Amino acid sequence: MQNQHEGDTGRNINPHYATYFRTLVCFAAAGTLVNVNADGWSPPWQVDKLLSAGMVVLLVTYCAVAQYILCRVQALKAQKARRFLTFIDTVLIGITIALANFSMLPSLLFVTVVQLNALTLGGGRNWFEHNTGLLVGVAAGYLIHRPTLLINADLTISTVSLIGILAYLCAYAFFTQRQISLLESANCALTTEQRVNKVRSYKLSKYLPKRLWRSVTMGNEQALTTQRKLLSVFFSDIKDFSQLTEELEAETFTLLLNNYLSEMARIAGQYGGTIDKFIGDAVMVVFGDDESNGPKSDALRCVAMALAMRKRVREMKQEWYNKGISRPLQVRMGINTGYCTVGVFGTANYQSYTVMGTHVNLASRLEGAAQPGEILISHETWAMIKHTVMCRDKGHITVKGISTPVKVYQVTDLRKNLGGQQSYLEEHAPGFSMHLDLDKIRNYDKEKVLQSLQKATSSLKSKVII
Repeated sequence: MQNQHEGDTGRNINPHYATYFRTLVCFAAAGTLVNVNADGWSPPWQVDKLLSAGMVVLLVTYCAVAQYILCRVQALKAQKARRFLTFIDTVLIGITIALANFSMLPSLLFVTVVQLNALTLGGGRNWFEHNTGLLVGVAAGYLIHRPTLLINADLTISTVSLIGILAYLCAYAFFTQRQISLLESANCALTTEQRVNKVRSYKLSKYLPKRLWRSVTMGNEQALTTQRKLLSVFFSDIKDFSQLTEELEAETFTLLLNNYLSEMARIAGQYGGTIDKFIGDAVMVVFGDDESNGPKSDALRCVAMALAMRKRVREMKQEWYNKGISRPLQVRMGINTGYCTVGVFGTANYQSYTVMGTHVNLASRLEGAAQPGEILISHETWAMIKHTVMCRDKGHITVKGISTPVKVYQVTDLRKNLGGQQSYLEEHAPGFSMHLDLDKIRNYDKEKVLQSLQKATSSLKSKVII
């Protein structure tokens, strides 16, 4: 009487469960019919006795036939076969109730089993089919048997039915409990898998632009349509990088490059930039594609990021020098603002979400034209940040791929950091290197820094330099 299927419920149900339950109910029904006529099985046999005997044989035979059908039926038709056999189950129960002369306790027990099975399977269709089959069986039994409509409460009949039905309920409870255990195990496995997938998704986010990662993980790839956007594009690279790779050992070079790129990525994320790609030592960052507060805000954040990167590189020089890397690293940067094409480009087997266009190429050309430690920006970028950032006019330069000269500016610093309120000081000379960032010095370190400066001043004054 169990016609649930793995494809319908999503549960891993043992296919033999239905056979077990059907067998228990059929034997309970057969036992009930045997006890109905327990006092009259000796000859001469009457028609009612023959009907009951035939029904007993049919119930026992039906269990084997039903199992044979389920084993032989094709997988695609298994669900229909189960549904059909469940209907036959309820018809046979209805006939059994009629042949048992509607004995009160057996009838109630069998009806309860039918309702329990229907409600357990769920759905109005299952309930309707179960009860329709039961009524059809009762009607058929009434027509062939014409039972007396007296309520029979014979204790022997009731006991046999009760034992059979209780065995059915116990077996049903056992398998239900086992199914619950399987569901709990599956739920634990699913929770673990979800946790692992979250970790993998987090790791994957390091290799993809934010917008691409968010669209893919949320199943919203349709949002990755190719479109034109007003963006600020940043490029940077290390001067004489190829020569550096030849001079350093592989392990030292890998450590240096990873340290440099990690710091650049951290600063880019701090200012809300989207890292488009790393090309060897080169870094490409885009502002305005994922989260934008307007073109002016994007341009200002892009320039502020470049200044923060330049400051961090100068600090890292001393760190690298202390680790034995005497060759100073010089970083060049270029920024341009303009309309670019954003979207997914590539082949059917390999695709990349990136930014393309003339303004992207111009940002790359400005980076190539910059001197070590210099940040060059285009006139379009300068127009948006000139009130906040101090820049020096560098005139016009000729760049590859653009027919007309391009007006460029050199970024000096944020206006708030210049003049009497300057918070960052840096000086370099042979045998001398200093960078002082007032924003990072804490009150409890202030005296220590002053003492170090005073000691250095006294030593330098007393030193006779020839």
